[in-house]
Amino acid sequence: MNTLFDRYAGIVFLAIGTAFVIGSKSISTSAYGSNVGANIFPMILGAFLALMSLRLIYDTFRRQKAEKYKENLDYKRFGIIFTAAVLYALFLEDIGFVISTFLFLMIGFQTMQKGKVWVSLLISAVFSCGVYYMYVDLLDGSLPGFPSWLGF
Repeated sequence: MNTLFDRYAGIVFLAIGTAFVIGSKSISTSAYGSNVGANIFPMILGAFLALMSLRLIYDTFRRQKAEKYKENLDYKRFGIIFTAAVLYALFLEDIGFVISTFLFLMIGFQTMQKGKVWVSLLISAVFSCGVYYMYVDLLDGSLPGFPSWLGF
């Protein structure tokens, strides 16, 4: 790992996470037909990102060894996951939360570690359906459902 890069990345992600938490305060706390407001997910995700960034910054200061090699950055994997994230955001409303999250996770898992397709399928399906069920049914929130052409 590149300690200097990790430290700067941690600082940038800490700022982004803090901005998400602060920005979520200006989003309405309730939505039509939902007991959970639109501000909950950005606030939780921003706080999680900020906490993980603090951990990364702490770890960079804790490392005592100087690195003797330069790590090559993997631009191909970054490009694939970045493109998948942009497509996920673009098609979330059109194809629904469950399908778009499932596809995004499958692409991410297979990009990071090729093989183990069945494990990736299982984790992606359980996570996307589980989050949808917990948020929509248990918390009475609203997420884009399945597309109408599927008949659900």
